[in-house]
Amino acid sequence: MLGFPVAPPGLRVGLLGGSFDPPHAGHLHISHWALKSFHLDRVWWVVSPGNPLKRDAPADMPRRLEACRALATDPRIVVTDIEARFGTRYTQATLTALKRAYPGVRFVWLMGADNLRSFHRWDRWEDILATVPVGVLGRPGEQLRAGLSPAARRFARWRLPEEQAAALALRDPPAWVLVAGPMVDLSSTELRRRGSWRR
Repeated sequence: MLGFPVAPPGLRVGLLGGSFDPPHAGHLHISHWALKSFHLDRVWWVVSPGNPLKRDAPADMPRRLEACRALATDPRIVVTDIEARFGTRYTQATLTALKRAYPGVRFVWLMGADNLRSFHRWDRWEDILATVPVGVLGRPGEQLRAGLSPAARRFARWRLPEEQAAALALRDPPAWVLVAGPMVDLSSTELRRRGSWRR
């Protein structure tokens, strides 16, 4: 187990949640992109004990954490097991626990545009947007579908223009922004399908 990261008040921290089953270059790419686009000080990989929206259980937590630490050598990217430590399974519960444990830290929830399209299926998704700013990263061509998603329509008035992305962490929620750029065409599902990672 990794313990709780150190984060003083005022630190800008992006939260990238997922099963990381396995972690791959796409996770690194989106983390570096978020650090730059949103002027973050750190990106925490929130390695989930299990995704409630996925039927199959992921690989053992220690194995996934070890693989994440081997891949994330940039000191600004911090691998965490905070969901296991908090005993939370859903994003909103994790965010509530984080805000309580780290008062004054400027958290930003990070997601890909594909997640925004299905975000309205997440547990208490409206509360998530009301708790922390959300940074959405998408490749060109995805913005239209993501921008027409139920969550995007519901929170359209709180969407920031892309040129204000650097100030996202300083905004009070609800606030979200969608930035476009090149993506690495990799997925954990594809790596498992190829046999590169066995559970």
